Amino acid sequence: MSAPEDQRTWQAILELPPVLDRLEDAGGIPVLELVDELAERNDLAVEADGVVYHDRGIRVPGHDATFVHEPTGSRGRPAFSVEVNSVGPRNTWAVFDKTLSWDVYLLQTPEVAALAWLSDEEYRVEDAEHFETKQDAVAAGRFSFGIFLHSGEDWQEQVEYIRQTDAPAFLQREDGSTMHPATQTEFYQLVDSTPTEFRTSGNAPSYLGLLELEITID
Repeated sequence: MSAPEDQRTWQAILELPPVLDRLEDAGGIPVLELVDELAERNDLAVEADGVVYHDRGIRVPGHDATFVHEPTGSRGRPAFSVEVNSVGPRNTWAVFDKTLSWDVYLLQTPEVAALAWLSDEEYRVEDAEHFETKQDAVAAGRFSFGIFLHSGEDWQEQVEYIRQTDAPAFLQREDGSTMHPATQTEFYQLVDSTPTEFRTSGNAPSYLGLLELEITID
């Protein structure tokens, strides 16, 4: 995996209808609105007061996030983005290559729920040898990108974590423990990258489908 896999074994997995195909007409789809729609349609108990964006172990709490249609423009390829309404003066968004084949899943355990999106390319390169299907891989926490859904005291804890630091994000180690850098400089030292590398390539292999990544604090 390109980053620490999620340590949970997800117990309930719902593969979403092709939600990304709705973006061109809708323009944008807020995550909390989407989750409410899915919960009502599928009789699921999902509560969320806020979100935490997950990118290969990078974690950014936000009040909500939105899937957004991106015009082809100078990239020369269709794309979609995830824009996070981050807690505090943080700037968090990621742009993904829509020419890849993506599936989006709603995952649940008794404690937490999440949306995860996984491309055929990532599955083929990293997981096909070990898991029979993409859904099996996702159930084992094998996804590089996702949005965790938090509520109540759990959400307040996420907010307090990030408000105590001047870093743009915190980090999850491979053993599941969390690192809380104090500043943006320390954050980029820990991820061995720069804001420019993130903005121009996501500092990611091409098969992950990540084109741009913004993780900064004003």
